[in-house]
Amino acid sequence: MIGQSAMNNLNDRKRVEAPDDFSLPRQFMPEERVAILLFFAVDKLYDYAVPAKMMLTVGDIVQVPFGHRTMYGVVWQQGQTDSALTRIKYITDILPLPSFRLPLLQFIKWVADYTLQPLGAVLQLVARDPSVLLGHSEEKVLSCEGNLPKKFAITQPRKRVLSSIAKGVFNSVTDLSEDANVSASVITSMIKCGVIKIEHTAIKDLFETPDTGRRHLILEKEQAIAAKALCELLKTKFSVSLLEGVTGSGKTEVYFEPLAAALDEGKQVLVLVPEITLTIQWFNRFRERFGCVPAIWHSNLSKKTRKQTWLAIANGDARVVIGARSALFLPYANLGLIIVDEEHDSSFKQEDGVIYNARDMSVVRGRAESASVVLVSATPSLETLTNVASGKYKHSILKQRVGTSVLPKIALIDMLKNPPIRGDWGKSWLSPPLVSSIDEALAHGDQSLLFLNRRGYAPLTLCAQCGYRVECNNCSAWLVQHGAARYLQCHHCGSKSSPLLECPSCNAKETMVACGPGIERIAEEVKARWPEANIVIADSESLSKDQAVRQLVEKISSGATDIIIGTQILAKGHHFPNLTLVGVIDADIGLSSWDLRASERTHQLLHQVSGRAGREEKAGSVLIQTREVQNPVMQSLVMLDSRSFVELEKQSRQILKMPPFGRLVSIIVSGKKEESVVKVVNDLSHISPIIAGVEFLGPAPAFISMLRGKYRYRLLVRGPQNYLLQNDIRRWVGKIVVPSSVKIQIDVDPYNFY
Repeated sequence: MIGQSAMNNLNDRKRVEAPDDFSLPRQFMPEERVAILLFFAVDKLYDYAVPAKMMLTVGDIVQVPFGHRTMYGVVWQQGQTDSALTRIKYITDILPLPSFRLPLLQFIKWVADYTLQPLGAVLQLVARDPSVLLGHSEEKVLSCEGNLPKKFAITQPRKRVLSSIAKGVFNSVTDLSEDANVSASVITSMIKCGVIKIEHTAIKDLFETPDTGRRHLILEKEQAIAAKALCELLKTKFSVSLLEGVTGSGKTEVYFEPLAAALDEGKQVLVLVPEITLTIQWFNRFRERFGCVPAIWHSNLSKKTRKQTWLAIANGDARVVIGARSALFLPYANLGLIIVDEEHDSSFKQEDGVIYNARDMSVVRGRAESASVVLVSATPSLETLTNVASGKYKHSILKQRVGTSVLPKIALIDMLKNPPIRGDWGKSWLSPPLVSSIDEALAHGDQSLLFLNRRGYAPLTLCAQCGYRVECNNCSAWLVQHGAARYLQCHHCGSKSSPLLECPSCNAKETMVACGPGIERIAEEVKARWPEANIVIADSESLSKDQAVRQLVEKISSGATDIIIGTQILAKGHHFPNLTLVGVIDADIGLSSWDLRASERTHQLLHQVSGRAGREEKAGSVLIQTREVQNPVMQSLVMLDSRSFVELEKQSRQILKMPPFGRLVSIIVSGKKEESVVKVVNDLSHISPIIAGVEFLGPAPAFISMLRGKYRYRLLVRGPQNYLLQNDIRRWVGKIVVPSSVKIQIDVDPYNFY
């Protein structure tokens, strides 16, 4: 978000230069002037003098006085201040932390320039407050003593602790309690009894070195060819490759080979994933292959674990890192390979703060580090496929599943011809053909997955008498029923309210009805139809913690469940041996969207969830309930012909000159007072420049015109594919005065248009 202070500096970016020399970092002697970039969301460098007995290098992290405060910054370049005109303050201290390498500084600069975000805000993605990283105290490691005391009672919680600790040592009571799903007091009591002992180890010993020779995988011919090609590209200075493979083709095992090769060369490896909580089975594969687990990076790490991991990465002790998009900005000591798993996933797009796409920025980071980049997907994005077609990216493809498993048979259920039959429980959402298939799967002892990409009980509540629709007070969005109407919730701002007993519009009582299904409503019907079946629900709310994900995956994998009802959280990456049937409840949800990528996303999502069926010996089948049987997305799925859909989508984008065949920049103006927002957006519109081939569209209210209590208006800039819009937008937006109550959000290469 850009406020007035950042806006005043928007045109001054040319004063901030990135160090160009990667091999010879600039050193500064006492009394020299250096330019410091603060860990603060500003677009300006501040000059300071180097005090006596201090020598600095570009990339050093320092403490400086700033007004009446003490702040931290990184040494960026030589200062520009004329000491005869300006009084120079001295740097206070240099922090005992690893210096930021020049490739990282250039990456920060490139991201700031490309995304039109403040340079200091991008720096904060590396470390928001470097002072919390200080201190190198030893850490506790918990392990089992072996022989249990005679009077030691084996309760169920203690049994879970012993089971967890048998898998390996843990770094803290918190880590062990989370893994065993017990309170910390249970572990503390076991320590007092002498059952668990505490050792001490240095931070660097907490991150094991993967054993690349531990277990060599026997790859099938197609896998081996792809793995060899990716390993060969490691020898080049910089490369980008797409590893495309059908679901179940063993893509993970393939990219483990260049991962091992990079480790053998002494390099660090980063694996980016859309959702870190959904990688339980990935960790098991990695442990089997390399004998340990990699360092983990995501937003929910404890402060201590975050500090340990950051330092281990900066020092090179953490050899492999798996993380969400923010892991891309960590200060790697020797990064040699970046793997972006599920590269098509929209979760790689950061929508708040510094707006960026981690998939695209991984290519930039790879180039800065002279590292290889591997993009992995069963359903690659149109942007990536276009780069493959142009020759910018290399391409390896896996067309067959590994082992004896084959791709599932996909069939469409025309809901106009096969409507659900109402049951004793009320309205039904499952068509007769799908019900029969679930009956058959249960009879054979097989598992079924019912997929609906909609959380809650019902997406809309309305009055049956006057048609009033219940909306959020803070957002222009409907409230979603949860828990069979125990509460209503907005999925944009999170606000909750009690269900309405009467209509706020016509005051009629007992007229508020739930419209449409969420997964909770599907579960209600499933429990009524198959009361003896073991049923589980999986969505982002029920699986918000690692422990919950682990327990669910183990439960499904063991065959302890019969029917799984889930959202997109189960659509990718999971391997359930006994799952033979996938039923898609409302496949048309995404097709009715106003989004540029609506068809592409729907195709990717349905393709991914279809791939959960029949991944081992038993054949799989997929039934997709739809009212748009002839839609190209549906036809490509049933014909197993993704390429035809991709070509059709390419043609459509080319005609419209939309990405990846054109450039887009979205500008959202927001604020609590609508008149202030309208004034700013109109001011922008009136002074939009005239540029050949560039269109300025809008302004208009955003699709979600109010979000978290703020009015939102959108401007859209569209330009040719080979034309960078950033300089024009920087000059254009920098001309107007923006009040502090109004924010301007610039999204280069927008992914969502809500």
